[in-house]
Amino acid sequence: MNPILIPLRQKSPTLKEFMGSWVCGREPNIITDVGPASSIEGLVEDLSALGMKSIDYVLITHIHLDHAGGLAEFLGHFPMAKVICHAKGIRHLVDPSRLWDASLKTLGDLALVYGQARPVDAKKIIPHTDCDVPGLRVIETPGHAVHHLSFVYQGNLFAGEAAGVYYHLETREYLRQATPPPFFMKETLDSIDRLLDLEDQPICYAHIARASSSKAMLHRARNQILFWKIVLEREISKSTEDLVQRCIREILRSDPELRAFDIMTPAEQEREMSFLSTAVKGFLEYLGKEVRSKQ
Repeated sequence: MNPILIPLRQKSPTLKEFMGSWVCGREPNIITDVGPASSIEGLVEDLSALGMKSIDYVLITHIHLDHAGGLAEFLGHFPMAKVICHAKGIRHLVDPSRLWDASLKTLGDLALVYGQARPVDAKKIIPHTDCDVPGLRVIETPGHAVHHLSFVYQGNLFAGEAAGVYYHLETREYLRQATPPPFFMKETLDSIDRLLDLEDQPICYAHIARASSSKAMLHRARNQILFWKIVLEREISKSTEDLVQRCIREILRSDPELRAFDIMTPAEQEREMSFLSTAVKGFLEYLGKEVRSKQ
């Protein structure tokens, strides 16, 4: 069966049609990234409308609030479910206090919109290294997060944010990198290359679309990262004054993957400006470290 995308309903207009969970298997019933605490009730309603009374496995690509912050609430509705998560991320699901503090620092008010993550019972979680679900392939894809995983199941690649953020606006596509600090370029590119070694197949993004060719999209993501590096290095060489905003303006002007920004609603543009700022800051921090290492 083709995977079913369930958009995660949010009250904030900036988050409309921005996050999704994928029902990626039946018998067993499997779902990816259940999203933040603020949208769990809606997700449960949508699963009920699909006739899903039980969930066997929840696949977590990474533990950020917008992907796994509502996991404890979700398991309250589906206590039979087991969670497959990167071994490095388990302690943050069991005790999310440090994750919450870091989210408040990085996301500010957006973390409050997502809602605070509650502790998950460790007995519910299977480390990715111990996963033995028939037909499920787990691939380590650090970059967006050190604990990031991608999954292949039933002929689809569920890439989380390893290949960026991708969705459709009217007749245009929008592809943006998700490179928050700390950003490690080599690890990110290595993860994309690891996914490129797989056979070509549809690719499913947590934000929030599906494309028919994983190889085509992964090449686009890889090229975008290298293009941003060139653009930002050029801006750094000019001046450090107003650097983040200058970099954002230049990539919006010059990156064809971002042209759909012009037809976004003001709320969507507000959201994207925030995430672009975070992504640029990750790049600039990385480039600063790269320069210092060469001195």
